[in-house]
Amino acid sequence: MPSPDRRGLLIILSSPSGAGKSTLARRLRAWDSRIGFSVSATTRAPRPGEVDGTDYHFRTRDDFLRMVDAGEMLEHAEVFGNLYGSPAAPVFAAMNEGRDVLFDIDWQGGQQVRNSARAEDVVSIFVLPPSIAELHRRLESRAQDSAETIAKRMARSRDEISHWAEYDYVLINNDIDRAEAELRAIVTAERLRRSRQPDLINRVRALNDEFEAGQ
Repeated sequence: MPSPDRRGLLIILSSPSGAGKSTLARRLRAWDSRIGFSVSATTRAPRPGEVDGTDYHFRTRDDFLRMVDAGEMLEHAEVFGNLYGSPAAPVFAAMNEGRDVLFDIDWQGGQQVRNSARAEDVVSIFVLPPSIAELHRRLESRAQDSAETIAKRMARSRDEISHWAEYDYVLINNDIDRAEAELRAIVTAERLRRSRQPDLINRVRALNDEFEAGQ
C-alpha cells in the first residue's frame, strides 16, 4: 500500500543501451510492487510484442509535440530520430499518494527531471557496463537491432557515459544480481532520509508529549 508518511521518490535509472538498466528496472519493481513505472510516450513504431500503454504510449509526432506544448511532459528528448518523453500527470498523482516512480530514461531526460519543480524528490542512478567490449557483446546478443543500429548505439554510448558524474549514484553492472542488491540498498536508504519523511516531526513531538505526561 502507498505510504502517506512520506513523499514518493522519482527514481531515475540511466545507462547506455545494453548496460542493463531495463533489466534492473524490472527487477526493482518485482522486488517492490509499490514502485510505479513511468510509461514513456514515443513516436517510434512498436516492436513485435510491444503493447500500447504498457511498454510505451505510441503517439504520432504531431500528438507528441502537442503534449509538449501543453506542458504535459515532465521531460522529453529526441533519440535516433524518434521522440521520447514522460507524461507528467500519472507521475505526480503517484507521488502525491506516497508512491515511488521509476524512470528508465537517458541522460537528457534525467537532466530535465532533475531541473524540474520536483528536483528535491529525485534519486538518480547511472549504470555503467564493466567494459566497452562487454557492452557491444550484450547489444549483439539481444538480436533486436541491425548491425547499423548497433553501431549507432555504440557511437552514442561514449557521449552517454560522459554524463555519469551528474548522477547521485553509479553502479557497475558486472554481475546483475549484485547490481540489483546495490540498487535495492540505494532505494531503501533514500526512502529513510529525514527530509523525505514529512510526518517525522509530528512523531517526535508525540514522543516528547509522552515524556511530559510521565513527569
